[in-house]
Amino acid sequence: MWLADEPIAGSAQAVTGLRASGKRVVMLTNNSYPRRSDHLAKLERMGMPTDPDDVLSSAMAAARLLEPGERALVLGGPGIIEELQARGVSTARPDDADGSFDAVVVGMDPSFDYGALAAAASALHGGARLVGTNEDATFPTPKGLFPGAGSLLAAVACAGQTEPIVAGKPHSPTVGLVRERIGEVEIVVGDRASTDGLLARRLETRFGLVLTGVTRPGHGALDPDPDLEAPDLLSLVNTAGL
Repeated sequence: MWLADEPIAGSAQAVTGLRASGKRVVMLTNNSYPRRSDHLAKLERMGMPTDPDDVLSSAMAAARLLEPGERALVLGGPGIIEELQARGVSTARPDDADGSFDAVVVGMDPSFDYGALAAAASALHGGARLVGTNEDATFPTPKGLFPGAGSLLAAVACAGQTEPIVAGKPHSPTVGLVRERIGEVEIVVGDRASTDGLLARRLETRFGLVLTGVTRPGHGALDPDPDLEAPDLLSLVNTAGL
């Protein structure tokens, strides 16, 4: 849909056309940092105003892995904190990480540093379980691929000597979230076979690959192979007759 704060050409036209033809278009992101209102505001700014029920994120899926009344140490953004608190989970950041925790929740966090890593490791060695919003090692920017939440999660898992439970695409918490909120899905469109493609397979539907993000033109073999492939969303919609 966009790259950083720049809309990808044709995305708004594609979404508008799909909706005009009676299709429901749901935005599902592994980006757990923004709040729901941030996602909605950006979609509107990019020419794709969207109903709140049609925006899903890995933060929502991660919150479902904790129970009301639990306490979580959060290495991540306001989107995770919002969803956890809506779930009835109390939250703390690494700079006020006192006492014990039921879980350490890791997402994208530009403020991640050694102090945060040490606080997370201490909580995990104290018995907390590790929840990752997603394991995307990178994310695309206008300057190339930058470290993603998966890179931070790997560091925390190593320091805490534990295996994470991962919530985002393509894992079961997101599969369950999609089935509960949406039901049957006609196609999953995305730029990464290891997340979007596998999610499509687990939802038993088609995978449409767009070459506007992580996967670039001239890519090699992918797992899974896309059912459809196009330079961008508008091209995919036009060529596939969606």
